[in-house]
Amino acid sequence: MKITIVAGARPNFMKIAPIIKEINKSKTNGNNIEYRLIHTGQHYDQSMSGDFFIQLGIPKPDNNLECGGGSQAEQTAAIMIKFEKELINNKPDIVLVVGDVTSSMACAITAKKLCIDVAHVEAGIRSRDMNMPEEINRMVTDSISDYFFTTTTMASRNLEAENIMTNRIYLVGNTMIDTLIQNIDKIKKPTFLKENQPYFLLTLHRPSNVDNILNLDNLLTTISNSTLGIPVVFPVHPRTKANIDSKSLNYKNILMVDPQGYLEFIYLIKNSKGIITDSGGITEEATYLHIPCLTMRTTTERPETVAIGTNELIGNDLLKLKRYIKKIIDDKWKKGTVPIFWDGKTAKRIVKKINSIYEDKTIEKQSNLLINESAI
Repeated sequence: MKITIVAGARPNFMKIAPIIKEINKSKTNGNNIEYRLIHTGQHYDQSMSGDFFIQLGIPKPDNNLECGGGSQAEQTAAIMIKFEKELINNKPDIVLVVGDVTSSMACAITAKKLCIDVAHVEAGIRSRDMNMPEEINRMVTDSISDYFFTTTTMASRNLEAENIMTNRIYLVGNTMIDTLIQNIDKIKKPTFLKENQPYFLLTLHRPSNVDNILNLDNLLTTISNSTLGIPVVFPVHPRTKANIDSKSLNYKNILMVDPQGYLEFIYLIKNSKGIITDSGGITEEATYLHIPCLTMRTTTERPETVAIGTNELIGNDLLKLKRYIKKIIDDKWKKGTVPIFWDGKTAKRIVKKINSIYEDKTIEKQSNLLINESAI
């Protein structure tokens, strides 16, 4: 069985690393399975892409489509054109896409137009916010996929409500948590951190938070003034940095640093007093590590992190933000729990299920061949 694995942006790399390890293990154990790794180049900055491959032990991609830059439409088109050539030259039995980035949607469409099966890892998550490009990517990908690997029971129920057949939905857990568990003993303290200094961790990249300079300034000023002197470490996304630099914005209590490698970033999460973010994936890591988390969005595609985890939605309510920062400082934050199957064994379940699916398909083909031969 031949699998083509697609990765394109920083969140994908944490999700594919354990799957690749399990495929290699499965092959060593005698299963007829192999893969090609395709990097679409959606994230092409070294700090946003290359360092993750090195730290997570991901092999060099078999093909880098180099589709970085451009508008979403331009990038989608470029990925589809180049990925079509990749699939024609190296036809797999199944294309495996992960998450909700443009690369996943573009490659899923391309594969289905070539009549190749698609498996979606992290299927079924929904924010119900159609202003988010990621929500469109998720819905389109799930509407055409053949197999659905979900992170939570709620994601499985979302797919069932969209009339996906239940025998194609597999609740397996979260591969990001696999990667976290596999690397938690390897995390690295960034050199800019002072010894025994408490800090908050901040990440921002969504257009609603960073594209309007006035809104961004108000948000950063509120954060800076609310932490009672506790520093805020802010690994600045390139597009956010461009906006900040354009107005020479500076804040007394916020330490702006370059994007961090995976091992350094997990150190920052694990040892922070609390996290302020507009990312979805970070809320999952915070929930697993029991770190208080404030999400600067009105919706989330990961509602479990709010319902049972350590996350709370803040939206654009700056007064609420100040109150919740104080709750964290006063150690009055809620105690979270972790969703089922977030146990480090998700990739093993995925690869086992894929092997099983294609063993059954092989047996079915052989049976049909025998029936046709006997009919002759």
